[in-house]
Amino acid sequence: MCALPDESWNRRLDETYGKLRLEIKERARDRGIYEEEVIRNLILEAVRPYAFRERVCVGKRLFDSLCGMDVLEPLMQDEAITDIMVNGAERIFFVKNGRMRRSQRGFESEERLEDLIQQIVGSVNRTVNEADPIADARLPDGSRVSVVLPPVSLSGAVLTIRKFRTDPITMEEMIQNGSADERIAAFLKQAVAERKNIFVCGATSSGKTTLLNILSSYIDPSERVITIEDSAELQLRDLPNVVTLETRNSNHSGSREISMRDLIKASLRMNPDRIIIGEVRDAAAVDMLSGLNTGHSGMSTGHANSCRDMLRRIENMVLTGGDMPLEAIRQQIASALDLMVFLEKGRDGRRRIVEIVRVLDAVNGEVQIETLMKRKGERFVWSADALSMTSFD
Repeated sequence: MCALPDESWNRRLDETYGKLRLEIKERARDRGIYEEEVIRNLILEAVRPYAFRERVCVGKRLFDSLCGMDVLEPLMQDEAITDIMVNGAERIFFVKNGRMRRSQRGFESEERLEDLIQQIVGSVNRTVNEADPIADARLPDGSRVSVVLPPVSLSGAVLTIRKFRTDPITMEEMIQNGSADERIAAFLKQAVAERKNIFVCGATSSGKTTLLNILSSYIDPSERVITIEDSAELQLRDLPNVVTLETRNSNHSGSREISMRDLIKASLRMNPDRIIIGEVRDAAAVDMLSGLNTGHSGMSTGHANSCRDMLRRIENMVLTGGDMPLEAIRQQIASALDLMVFLEKGRDGRRRIVEIVRVLDAVNGEVQIETLMKRKGERFVWSADALSMTSFD
């Protein structure tokens, strides 16, 4: 509606937008008030003298810039877009229907991009600057945000957004798109009902958090559930007794860091029936294994290229948290975990469950695993043991 082939029209829109944006920012600064409703009223007042078409076009740009996500706002509103990647002010990419595309728009300056980044991280009481140039955050709708600033980034400020679906993906949808089948659904539902400890692994963007949400939907509503995440994004809507914990970075005001290890230790004193850890990536694995080995049921995720690779990664993470013999670590892992599920993202953008394994005992210093299901082409092939199982005990 707004962009036209007429260059003089587009140039006039840009000039009007730039002038009014500066005026509105100055008026808000003079009043010392930055609430959205106040900014909205200032915008309506500023565009009133203009013709209808210009008023609508400039008003929307002003609102997106001053109250929303600026040039990213249309991408955020498009439900078919799952990921947004900003590599500096002028290079914006997004994933729509599984395909990577480049936006035709860019931020008006690096300064405006950095202003938006500060707005995002500040809203969740986090900081990012030249001295501390990497941060994770979340948007009010739950979307996951990752920020990397110069001098670490040589491409300008980098902003990556994994969008949050208002309607979480269900197991039925996974079955319909070939990511799972009815047997997998029944198998995992039974495992959750029997309160088995399940570890979901895969590469970045393979659907780990999505599957964790689905598994959480199988939890008995009478259970008390504690979730622990770096940036809260799990959606446990049908469980009444849920406590959501989120890590915190230290900041210049004197607030100390609250790590995942701190939260896992705290959760064990909160009378949980089940602990769900969004992702284990460091020495917090020590406390995760300790909790799962002291009678607490749990689920978690991690980055790996296979279930076997994930076991190695857990070993390495535990080693960073203390001086334990490798054989003892492997015994802890074997005692703590019951099932592992591996996912991958195909070239067509579909996330698929590829493998389900059962974690057995540690024998001769090695954790033994049994493959229960392996995807071959478009088929899910189950082992004879898995087909005959009526219980996981």
